[in-house]
Amino acid sequence: MTQAAPSVITLKRATLAYGARTLWQDLNLDVRAGEFLAVLGANGSGKTSFLKILLGMSTLSSGQIMLDGVPVKRGSRAIGYVPQQKHFAPDTAMRARDLVGLGVDGDKWGFRLHGRAYRQRVDELLEMVGASSYGKIPVGMLSGGEQQRLRIAQALASNPKVLLCDEPLLSLDMHHQKAVSALVAQQAQANGTAVVFVTHEINPILEHVDRVLYLAGGRFTLGTPEEVMRTEVLSALYGTHVQVLNVEGRLVVVGRPDTVIDGHLSEELLGETVHQHGAHELGNS
Repeated sequence: MTQAAPSVITLKRATLAYGARTLWQDLNLDVRAGEFLAVLGANGSGKTSFLKILLGMSTLSSGQIMLDGVPVKRGSRAIGYVPQQKHFAPDTAMRARDLVGLGVDGDKWGFRLHGRAYRQRVDELLEMVGASSYGKIPVGMLSGGEQQRLRIAQALASNPKVLLCDEPLLSLDMHHQKAVSALVAQQAQANGTAVVFVTHEINPILEHVDRVLYLAGGRFTLGTPEEVMRTEVLSALYGTHVQVLNVEGRLVVVGRPDTVIDGHLSEELLGETVHQHGAHELGNS
């Protein structure tokens, strides 16, 4: 991603509130083609709501959001969506390629006969995500990492300009977390797809991230990982002391579990780890 890349997502003075509770306000953000944006924050901070706004499933309380220069609308083929990881039941008979095919033809069920173009596109997508070897295997027999590769393939079927990922690493082991993260980053680099990646754990994706949007207590901070993941920055964001420690080559963010932020406990900040990334830049923060 370069600064010359065009903006594909634009938010201007965007505010989202539910009743008296404001999740975030006056957010100005341009996400450029090929950019990898990580969205962090505890439960209740507005991460999923942020995705719903981008998907056109919710509306802003005030402000403006544009996708490729036009207002966001629900069901846009310019957006690919990878939902939270949920394992298929072991007895699910649908084949891997049939799951991917749902994104190709837009058919909810996807079991009717298809032509050569359809089959070729499914084959391309399976190859793209490294899933060709198990394309004919029932999805219920696949591992969580293999299933998630298929969801990414399905989301990429329409050649989207934006790929939204909602906690795609949940329940995956470290090996599959890194593999899925690299797969998403490759899509951004190779095809100029803008990636918005919601996660609790930045460690597996840190080497790929261009910027971080960190939401907390009705506030936000935005910048590179080196700029955001610092003691002074997160302490100011949370309105209480938060410490970023270097523990055996890893940065550990430690917060006070007894501190209430806008009615929500911040205990999820405990144990959030970040792989050491440019320690000379992060210093002893």
